[in-house]
Amino acid sequence: MAKMKGSWKVRLALGTVGKILMMGVNKAAKNCALTEEQTLRGILRYAKDSEWGKLHKFSYILAAKTPEELFKRWQENVPPAEYEDLAPFIERHKNGESNVLFPGKPMMYATTSGTTKNPKWIPITNRYYKNVYSKISKIWLYSAYKYRPSVFDDAGTSIVGKVIEDYAPDGTICGSVSGIVRRDLPQFIKAIYAEHDDVYAINDHRARYYCIVRMGLERDIRILVTPNPSTIVELQQSVNDMFEDYVTDIEKGTLSSNLNIEEEFRQTISSGLKPNPQRAAELRALKEKYGILQPKHYWPNLQVLSTWKCGNTYVYMDKLKDAFPEEMFHQEFGFFATECCPGKVLDEGKATTIFAHMNYLEFVPEEELHLPHSQQTFLRMSQLQKGKRYAMFVTTYAGLYRYNMNDLVEVTGFYGTLPNIEMVQKINGIISMTGEKLHERQFLEAVQHAQKEMNLTVNFFVGFADLQDSVYHFYYEFTESDLPRQQVKDFTTLVDNKLKELNIEYHAKRESHRIKHPHTHLLQENSFQKFKEMSVAQGARDAQFKLNRLMQDEKRHGMFKELIKK
Repeated sequence: MAKMKGSWKVRLALGTVGKILMMGVNKAAKNCALTEEQTLRGILRYAKDSEWGKLHKFSYILAAKTPEELFKRWQENVPPAEYEDLAPFIERHKNGESNVLFPGKPMMYATTSGTTKNPKWIPITNRYYKNVYSKISKIWLYSAYKYRPSVFDDAGTSIVGKVIEDYAPDGTICGSVSGIVRRDLPQFIKAIYAEHDDVYAINDHRARYYCIVRMGLERDIRILVTPNPSTIVELQQSVNDMFEDYVTDIEKGTLSSNLNIEEEFRQTISSGLKPNPQRAAELRALKEKYGILQPKHYWPNLQVLSTWKCGNTYVYMDKLKDAFPEEMFHQEFGFFATECCPGKVLDEGKATTIFAHMNYLEFVPEEELHLPHSQQTFLRMSQLQKGKRYAMFVTTYAGLYRYNMNDLVEVTGFYGTLPNIEMVQKINGIISMTGEKLHERQFLEAVQHAQKEMNLTVNFFVGFADLQDSVYHFYYEFTESDLPRQQVKDFTTLVDNKLKELNIEYHAKRESHRIKHPHTHLLQENSFQKFKEMSVAQGARDAQFKLNRLMQDEKRHGMFKELIKK
């Protein structure tokens, strides 16, 4: 098959830029201890004249003569932070103030779910965007090319967030970092994407996904990019559920009139579509031959799939087993959060190599997580040990200082002297089956809301995440002993709707059906006491017995299944 016009430019540019950027990574890998000192000093110099920098004595910290004195002064003068600690300063930036957390103002904000109704607004500075996100995205593309040299010989498709989702009071945009990165790619690289840029401005989720799949099905896709594999499960289901709609649109060069697409976007997207009866016939023949279509059928030349493989996402990949071409390279997307992109996967494994020249990171050993911060040991990157698990705290050029990521990671090895980490799970009462980051506090608030709305009293309740089926199970013991089953289901619907209101990520996953409507269960009388007795009988300490209200724990979930009211 002939190579796509202009593909040589992509290969040449990525080969050149990638090698240059990897020189920086390899230099850092020679001496992590020196690199992390230089990075911390760079962040301190950058922000020392900001209000936050003055408040926390950045100039004094910088004056330290030795690395050990630098780190000692840093930890003494800058306390570990949660989002709530930074929120008042971020609000001032949002309202137009400069030089609060860092010099000037943010270029944009990215949102992610918080522990309350209000989402987190994470500031992104020009410096952080250009020196971290932009460079890491190029290293990622270079690594895809390195492992599959023909990956850019034809089209690719990526599923990213909207560039503009909201605006701060001062007019600064709030959107998806991945969307911004894709928007800012050089035109000759953007030319490989099957989907039009305006697809990601469509508000309706169903219409947006339809357009991505419709344009991707028409092409010989070589690279497919989306962090969460649950999206691929949804994509595959969509191909089969709406097959005739897709094929008809491809055949006629149209975009279904049933889709809720803003007229300006419909016009620009439609202008690039042409009738393609040949491809439509190919797809119909595949459907006739295989019945249920998989990506290996309609994209037989797929070279690279880039998604998460670590943490809870293995469940979704199990559902896609044997769905892709055998020779395809499944590239781990790596640790990527709204707050921080600490590095990238540099080999065929699952571990993210921390780029110590881009961020400053600290780590608390897993066995100390129950202690207050004042009693915890904060380790530097150069002090980590293979096989150990840690909570991660990040400091960036974007106003996050010793910021608690609430992530438990494991060190699996080293790239030179740079640690390789894998995500294990969220911590501190946070559950994330498919990126929703649902907090126990939000579940408690949702149940309280439902009690008030329905004038019911819940003596005890608990929730469990079911990874296999992508659903939450909610268990209740009501004071009212004989509630009709439908009334209990209505209670769960109220809880579900409140969770959507409290958590933007949960709302998105529920709307896209990546998380199903929660299941409802009624518990026996005195269910908590019975559960505690079962736990103590199995070795739990009576005096120290604690139970989270929202868990991802199959053992405990199985125990509550035994307590369901008959």
